[in-house]
Parts: sequence; structure tokens; C-alpha cells
Amino acid sequence: MSISENILKLKKELPKEVTLVAVSKTKPISDIEQAYNSGQLIFGENKVQELVEKYEKLSKEIQWQMIGHLQRNKVKFIAPFVRLIHGVDSEKLLKEIDKRAKQNNRTIDCLLQVHIATESTKFGFSEEEVLRIMKQKEDFKNINIVGLMGMATFTENETQIKEEFSFLNEIYKKYEQMNILSMGMSGDYKIAIECGSTLVRIGSTIFGNRNY
Repeated sequence: MSISENILKLKKELPKEVTLVAVSKTKPISDIEQAYNSGQLIFGENKVQELVEKYEKLSKEIQWQMIGHLQRNKVKFIAPFVRLIHGVDSEKLLKEIDKRAKQNNRTIDCLLQVHIATESTKFGFSEEEVLRIMKQKEDFKNINIVGLMGMATFTENETQIKEEFSFLNEIYKKYEQMNILSMGMSGDYKIAIECGSTLVRIGSTIFGNRNY
């Protein structure tokens, strides 16, 4: 099926309260334009340079989200336009986003990434660290902490994936001021939605396999 058909199929399938982020990393401008022309406005990238280049070339109606691991020295390049930063995994990064948002006279929405997987290679806060940051969130004047994000273990064990997503949802439900729970990708988004996800990050199901 075409990119347009994939998007339309997904949007029919997803519950209306679940937001679709089209993960366009490594994909050419032409593919993103096809998705955009099908009515998809929210796109996610995981590399700052690629995100900036695509922002400059494509419609300013597009809402760009940073979904990958973000280095502090790269925040300044996306601070003028990024709509949502998913993978905030340290207090130092929060402070940098706050500083750069202020310089651009903006308030940037952020998700705290929680480490829920068994792999040590994945980033994120512990449940206790989330609590500590939420207690001091008023210190950040140019950031809105609007929710949580997590990545499940890369495994075919659906029971384990479900347990990890459910654990993240239990943390999320403790904070009434949060309204985004970002979990689920092409391989596990259906499980994520069952476990309470409000936002899914889908790439290969829309665009086909990634070009590394």
C-alpha cells in the first residue's frame, strides 16, 4: 500500500483519543510530503540535524517532535520550533531546554522518559526521579512537563512488554496534570494502546522499512 493508504488505515484503526506521530527519520522529503498531503501533521525525528533540515524545507504547518536521545549541546538548534521533546532523561537536559526556550520566548512541552525496559542501553528516569522532578517543576518557567514516555524491551514476549507498559501507565496516572503517555511503536503499538498509551510513534508501518 502507499504511504497515504497506510496513514488512512492507521487513523481508522487507532482510537480517537490516541495521537499518531509519523516517525519520518531517514525518510526523504517526498515521503513526508505524501504523508502531509494525506492530512498527517505530526512528525517525529531522532536526529537534530535531520530535523532542522526538514523543518526548513517543509510546510510550517507541520508539528515537529524530537523523539530520540537529545544531547544538551543540540537543544539550541530545535528550540525555536520543536513542539514536543519526548526523551528528556536528565535534569541537566531539562535545564538546558528551559534556558533555550526562554531565549526564544517560548514554552516547550516535554515528556519525561522513564526507564522501563530490561536493556541497560535505554535511557530514562526511575519512578523516584520522576517524583522528585515533578515536585520542582515550578523551577522551570519555560517548560511544560506534559507527560511520560517509555520504550519497552525489544522482545517477542508480549507479556513482558505489557507488564512494562502497564508499569509506566501506573506512574502516569499519579500525575493529574499530565495528558500524554507516549509509548508504542510499529511493533508494539497495539499492546501500548491496550495499556493506556495516548500517543504512538509509528514509522515502518507508514513508510516501510527504514533506510539506515
